[in-house]
Amino acid sequence: MTTWPKVLAIAAVSVLAAGAAGCGGATGRTPDCSPTCQGEDLTDADLSGVDLALADLTRADLARANLGGADLTEATLTEATLTEANLTEANLLSADLYGANLGDANLTGADLTDADLRDANLTGANLRGADLTAAHLDGAYLDGADLTDADLTDVDLTGAASLTGATRPDGTVHE
Repeated sequence: MTTWPKVLAIAAVSVLAAGAAGCGGATGRTPDCSPTCQGEDLTDADLSGVDLALADLTRADLARANLGGADLTEATLTEATLTEANLTEANLLSADLYGANLGDANLTGADLTDADLRDANLTGANLRGADLTAAHLDGAYLDGADLTDADLTDVDLTGAASLTGATRPDGTVHE
């Protein structure tokens, strides 16, 4: 059951992401007019296609949220919970996902170019066809992740914490 505070938090994100109309000092925006929703409970929220570029979602709970096609360019999602979230075709270019929990998230076709995924949990995540060019994966957990057809150009997986059962871009499974 969705609670009123949750409905209001979802509405606030939608309003903040709607554009610059209320940008001049609106509550919930940083001085550069980017939305901030640190620690908000946005579980099961439908934020598909929403512009959240530069948003600060530090420690936000976005479990099972629909962020398909959302623009999260340079967004801060440090220690955010994105378990089972739909991030299909989302733009996470240069996003900060340090320590984020993306367990079982669907990141099919997502753009994670230059994203900071250090210490992130990507266990069981679907990264089929995702662009991870120059992504930072030191300390990341990729157990059972599906990286089939993912672009890992300039990615060093030797620093990943674990890759057990992960499917490589060529379809082979890491032992």
